[in-house]
Amino acid sequence: MSIKRMIISGGGTGGHIFPALAIADAVKAKNPDAEILFVGANGRMEMEKVPAAGYPIKGLDITGIQRKLALSNVLFPFRLMKSISRAKQIVREFNPQVVVGTGGFASGPTLYAASSLGVPTLVQEQNSFPGITNKWLAKKASRICVAYPGLEQYFPKEKIVMTGNPVRKVIEHNTLSREEGASVFGLDSKRKIVFIYGGSQGALAINKGAKKALPELLKQDIQVIWQTGNGFLNEARTFAAEQHLETAKISAFIDRMDAAYACADLVVCRAGAISVSEICLSGLPSVLVPLPTAAEDHQTKNAKALENYNAAVLLSNADAPEHMGSLILELIHNSEKLQQLRIGASAMALRDSADKIVNELEKIIK
Repeated sequence: MSIKRMIISGGGTGGHIFPALAIADAVKAKNPDAEILFVGANGRMEMEKVPAAGYPIKGLDITGIQRKLALSNVLFPFRLMKSISRAKQIVREFNPQVVVGTGGFASGPTLYAASSLGVPTLVQEQNSFPGITNKWLAKKASRICVAYPGLEQYFPKEKIVMTGNPVRKVIEHNTLSREEGASVFGLDSKRKIVFIYGGSQGALAINKGAKKALPELLKQDIQVIWQTGNGFLNEARTFAAEQHLETAKISAFIDRMDAAYACADLVVCRAGAISVSEICLSGLPSVLVPLPTAAEDHQTKNAKALENYNAAVLLSNADAPEHMGSLILELIHNSEKLQQLRIGASAMALRDSADKIVNELEKIIK
């Protein structure tokens, strides 16, 4: 049965938003007339990124629980109940055949509301260790699409389908040449290019390592694309100006990830599920710096999985500020090691994940 009306909820970070957009794009490719509505959290980046991608979105007034004592935690139950009520209203008005959750603050209330109204739901879990919300939602979900083996200990085994993580088609089927990718950033494709990024919100340890490494990298004629996140942008640009390092391409956020991947000789980034999937699909050598505070330290597990297959090099968060630059220089001048990492990354790629999820959605609505 074709998909005519669907709600997708996911956001907070690019790691939740981009899989949601990839699923939406795959549904539209197969069902051009399908109506797709996103539900996000007000004030979060999905409220900007989703409309920019051409899809309508409605917001819920929901936030997460703070790990430290905070007044917002006292208000959380009230916000949650209000968000569930609003989500039920949205589901009733839009009347979807199915609701998909990719994680983030809004996905909990939205999928809970859908389930309570008898609408089938699908949970897309990106990581090797699921968060509290997805564990909770899985009990009533029709299907749980995962990217890692071994999640039977957290989810009902009969609901799990291994699909891999959905990645934007523009990245999974990247048609840009190295020359075209470099030209987007005004770089010379004949010289080495390192792409450093910390995800949509930036990463302090990576940014500190990049700042320390930048003078020596440029001195050795290595070009740098550095995505800082909003919080570190001014410091990075001020430092580059003071040290006369303006040739580095520094920005808070990069919309053209396809171009960055197309021209990069080496990537340095976090080990979040979507970054790992994109690197493998792009067949790129990488230095992975796991976020140690991620739930159950799942980013370290992601990075170790790649390192064990000679598909990436793991650098601890604690070591990144001091040692990232020397590791980049060691790797960038070792073409044999770079080639080994390319082969390893490509071998771990799971392709056409979004299409596999669309197939599961079609089974659900039958």
